[in-house]
Amino acid sequence: MDDVDRVLLAELQRDATQAYAALGKAVGLSAGAAHERVRKLREQDVIRRTTVDVDPAAVGRGVAAFVLVDANAWMGDRPVREALEALPEVVEAHVIAGPASLLVKVRTATTEELQASLRRLFAIDGVTGTQTIVVLESFFERPVDTGA
Repeated sequence: MDDVDRVLLAELQRDATQAYAALGKAVGLSAGAAHERVRKLREQDVIRRTTVDVDPAAVGRGVAAFVLVDANAWMGDRPVREALEALPEVVEAHVIAGPASLLVKVRTATTEELQASLRRLFAIDGVTGTQTIVVLESFFERPVDTGA
């Protein structure tokens, strides 16, 4: 990956709906050459997916919480991953080193729904406890710095 790829990634993170002509102009390439670069970045799984940044509150998911999950077993295995993926309110899940085994980000409409989510998390085989941090306000969430 070179500097051109890094600028393309930064531009796509800023606005993934840009035309290839605009992307090419940003890096001094033709639209076709920019398209080919982006295609290769997708093939290499540098670009994992293209998505839309939706305001969670606007779609009824205004309550955000980070949950530290304690466990008596390794939480990185497939059954745990599948159990977490089956919970639509879980928007991120990370195996961590530190005071817990997993860090999970949950988005719900209400604190009552958050409580129900915590019950579902606690029901996952191997989970022995949770510690929840409720977000009061988010200043920003930024994309990955591409180094461009």
